[in-house]
Amino acid sequence: MSALELAGIALVMAGGLIGVVVPFVPGLPVIWGAALFYGWVEGFGTVGWVAMVVITGLLVAGSVAKLVIPQRAASAGGAPRSSILVAAVAGLVGFFVIPVVGLPLGAVAALYAMEYRRTGDGARAWRSTKAAIVGFGVGVLVELGAGMLMIACWAGWVLLD
Repeated sequence: MSALELAGIALVMAGGLIGVVVPFVPGLPVIWGAALFYGWVEGFGTVGWVAMVVITGLLVAGSVAKLVIPQRAASAGGAPRSSILVAAVAGLVGFFVIPVVGLPLGAVAALYAMEYRRTGDGARAWRSTKAAIVGFGVGVLVELGAGMLMIACWAGWVLLD
């Protein structure tokens, strides 16, 4: 594979990293798909199979963390599943009403409103909301780390191949 083709795959992977932060852009699957494409074109060999297994494991771990960490953080902050579900739906609606920024705005506003309605206490509602925001941030950081490790694994594969 030429240096230009390798740079193209690396560019697609970098786009995948951007997708980790941008809502509704499949970040880690894009990185995984680019690595798979490289394997199909160049052949897998032993190094390639090991690399793809590691890359796939990172894809699964990062994707699970993105979903589990925010939910657990919100629950630990006192928010019940019903508030979290309403916030998720409001975030989805917000994304289409105000593209990109509507997702976090809608989710945060809905979670705060649900918690305020449930508890009647603005400070408690804010604690739950803040815990969810922090959990979401940690989830994104874990997913971003998984994406960078996926790219590093692919780079090692290219160098060792």
